[in-house]
Amino acid sequence: MPKLSSCSRSSIGRSWARALGAGLFVLPAFGAALAAPYEFAPAPQTDLNRVYRIDKATGEVGACQFQLKEGGVGVTVCFPAGEGAGAQAPSDYVLVPSRHEREGGIFRANVRTGELSVCYVFDDKVVCTPMVK
Repeated sequence: MPKLSSCSRSSIGRSWARALGAGLFVLPAFGAALAAPYEFAPAPQTDLNRVYRIDKATGEVGACQFQLKEGGVGVTVCFPAGEGAGAQAPSDYVLVPSRHEREGGIFRANVRTGELSVCYVFDDKVVCTPMVK
């Protein structure tokens, strides 16, 4: 094995230090991205500009959509969790849009238990059917 001069060793050491330092800044940002508490999915209905939001740990579902405002740029209107759409038992939840182009609702799935419910906007709140398997 060739012997490295002290200059080469310090150069290698500085390279490792820079790489390690860069990694220390990247890893927390990468970890934060993986730990994002919410997931978003559009409603399947093709003429509806609604996006659903789910808290991945609790299963709470909400929704927002754009509405035109006369003489202005429009507003974002959000619908809070209503009956059945509030927090469920702690688990791992996702949103699953159907492929039905006229469906305004979305499925809420518990990926640990396999349970599903359907969520949709009703009377200015997001409501969900009971979770079933």
